Amino acid sequence: MWCDISAVVARHAVSATRRHHSRNDAQLYSSTALLEELTDVLTRRFAAQRLALIGRTAREVLADYVETVEVAEPASVPHVVTNDADDDQVIAAAVAAHANLIVSGDRKHLLPLGSYQGIAIVGAAEAIRRIASG
Repeated sequence: MWCDISAVVARHAVSATRRHHSRNDAQLYSSTALLEELTDVLTRRFAAQRLALIGRTAREVLADYVETVEVAEPASVPHVVTNDADDDQVIAAAVAAHANLIVSGDRKHLLPLGSYQGIAIVGAAEAIRRIASG
């Protein structure tokens, strides 16, 4: 489900995040593994159809995203999420980046963890609230 939502709102999320980033000194991070997964998802037919609804292509959304994030490469990938090993890549990137927040829409695996090694795991609305409040 998060892939559908991300595909439809990616343009707006990147724009909103850039505004918050410039005002509050927040930095967004990703990793090569996460960028590869995003590329895979956004180039699927259903995502292309949804992106077309907002007049965007996967290439454009990916270019905006890559321009916005800093890549942090994890030295290792811990096994944290028992039912979805791909989510371990999110945890690993956050640890590598020394992040304060992991922002996720994954209600099944990541959000229920609440935090990992002191890194809070929150939804997008909560992340924007925290960033805006400084």
